[in-house]
Amino acid sequence: MPANTILIVEDESLIAMMLEDFLELLGKQVIGPVDSVADGLAAVAVGGIGAAILDVNLRGGETSWPIADALAAAGIPFVVASGGGIQDVAERFRDRPMLSKPFTMDDVEAAIAQFA
Repeated sequence: MPANTILIVEDESLIAMMLEDFLELLGKQVIGPVDSVADGLAAVAVGGIGAAILDVNLRGGETSWPIADALAAAGIPFVVASGGGIQDVAERFRDRPMLSKPFTMDDVEAAIAQFA
């Protein structure tokens, strides 16, 4: 599936809205945003995702790694977004593109261009 449809997993509403705006301006269709592991896994199960942007740390102490595992198993590329550094990223996903917060539209465009 082409990376024209992008799942957003982000628990901060302002960041999620900003990502939606950036992606729409870049001509992408947005799924979500979702803000929990359960909702992210449900979105992956429904399908139709071409790529995803995953915030590392979600509310309630959750991390997005179960969603990342599901995406990886399905062969769906994703970007890891974090306010921390590489140390916040599970070792098995350190080869994935990373967006460091705060990010700009140019940063998002460069990250998702790797999926084209």
